[in-house]
Amino acid sequence: MSTAPQPSAIPQPPVHPEAIRAALAQVAPHLLTDFDRDRASSTARARAEVSAVPLRTFTEAWAVEVAIARYPETAARLRALESSAGEVTNLGEARVIAAEISRIRNEAAAEAGVRTAGGAAR
Repeated sequence: MSTAPQPSAIPQPPVHPEAIRAALAQVAPHLLTDFDRDRASSTARARAEVSAVPLRTFTEAWAVEVAIARYPETAARLRALESSAGEVTNLGEARVIAAEISRIRNEAAAEAGVRTAGGAAR
């Protein structure tokens, strides 16, 4: 990601749940409980809906989270921006914050090989 000063020591995993979980255990182990809970919920939804969409959505979302967590400075910046977004009262400032959050998440999605609403994976 362009926001990181150095390449991550952990490679971006393929978009597969076990690979994502293994990478997450290295870069953000504090998120494993959320990952496991989200995985169980997505699996239950997929069974109930008889659809792979909930699992695909889950896997892609967590691939993006790993892409962000692989760069500690980027992850910290994103957390700070998200915190600021909840407190800002100036519309112009809110737009700047939203644009930076969007840029970070879009770059992470591209790195993870995940399609975004704005187009294809890069």
